Amino acid sequence: MARDPSAPQAKPLWSLRLSEWSVVALVLVALMWAFEHEARAVQGQGEKMMVWSTVSALRAALTIDMLTRQVRPAQQGAKEKNPFRLLQTLPANFAGEMAVRDVFSLPSGSWAYDPDCPCVGYHLLYPQWLEPAQHGDTVWFRIDIQDGAVRLVPLSHYLWFGVPPV
Repeated sequence: MARDPSAPQAKPLWSLRLSEWSVVALVLVALMWAFEHEARAVQGQGEKMMVWSTVSALRAALTIDMLTRQVRPAQQGAKEKNPFRLLQTLPANFAGEMAVRDVFSLPSGSWAYDPDCPCVGYHLLYPQWLEPAQHGDTVWFRIDIQDGAVRLVPLSHYLWFGVPPV
């Protein structure tokens, strides 16, 4: 049987153009996913650097306070236990004094000081970058003076982006 050339042609259900657009859409979705993942990783790295910077500032303030007390023992006033009060300005995200056990009431992205420990803690904004996950998504550092040096020692062992805390 001969085919009538004037008869309408049946269009294929899946055309080459539809295949091309599907590949373009898949590539765009993959690029958006990769961009979002990298953006979150950059945010987490920024938070890590902010935490380590604050811990370093607290360590420096505690060291300066300790050395000042050694050089000028006659001028000892009331010893400030909260290291945040030794800083020139309090961090905007300092939530105040709080016990380690009350960590769940600490807002994300906030610092706290536990005078009973004595420890400083930070409630993470991006806890997914810690291995293993921390209790209450908070990292705590105990204030420790050893051999005349002030240290802020993590209360638990963890890796942040594969790197141990400072």
